[in-house]
Amino acid sequence: MPLIDPKDPFFAKTWVRWSVTLVPLGWGLVEFATGSPGWGALFAAAGAYAGWVLLVSR
Repeated sequence: MPLIDPKDPFFAKTWVRWSVTLVPLGWGLVEFATGSPGWGALFAAAGAYAGWVLLVSR
């Protein structure tokens, strides 16, 4: 069972797929900038996974 199902109707719109990808990546950058590399890596990994599932492999 995948964490993100790209066939779900919620992800039908392009802006939703991009938002689900870019928001965690942006928050990861904020965490890195404020000195929290653990949280930054966690959010960057979540954004990278979402980007892979929703944008690349779709």
